[in-house]
Amino acid sequence: MAYKRKRKLTKKQKRKMILQGVILFLAFVGAVTLLSMTVNGVRSLFETVREVEAPEIDEQLLTVNEYSRPGITLEEVRGIVVHYTANPGTGAQANRNYFEGLKDSHETKVSSHFVIGLNGEIIQCIPTSEMAYASNDRNTDTIAIECCHPDSTGAFNQSTYDSLVHLTAWLCGEYGLTTGDVIRHYDVTGKDCPKYYVENPDAWERFLADVDAYIEQNGK
Repeated sequence: MAYKRKRKLTKKQKRKMILQGVILFLAFVGAVTLLSMTVNGVRSLFETVREVEAPEIDEQLLTVNEYSRPGITLEEVRGIVVHYTANPGTGAQANRNYFEGLKDSHETKVSSHFVIGLNGEIIQCIPTSEMAYASNDRNTDTIAIECCHPDSTGAFNQSTYDSLVHLTAWLCGEYGLTTGDVIRHYDVTGKDCPKYYVENPDAWERFLADVDAYIEQNGK
């Protein structure tokens, strides 16, 4: 019986087959990537961030100055940082006025977007589109909330706490954030701020859970 000799491929034919294989592989990868992007895009149309109504905010914006309101636009809001004033017994107005006075005293560079007082009042010092001098390396992409406290433990009273939960929940909705984006000043620098929540990490976890619960109950 005669056998047909298998025809040997030329170098040109081999190169052509390899090129065709590469093209097919790249086409396959491109198709998979496109499908994934399409699915994610469709999913994003139906996934909405649950938003809550804004709390009552007393807007008392600081004068633009290099010591407390530099007037620099935030790159992007990627997080919320919680602080405490470290001035037991002082209220929101006093702390806001201290920030304002830095333009004249030049004592230091410090500020916050919001200050929450002992009666739960919220004063806004800096627009959320601008940078505050509050959170060191995270100044350029976070919103800072300064909280008043009645004594040296740094624990917030109920009125301050309730306003902090509401304000944080609202900001999460405004900027598409979750409680995973809410941090302590301590988490940026290791500073003992906010003192009570650094010394009591379980209380911090309860706060984050309370924000989640607030969003779940009041979000729309």
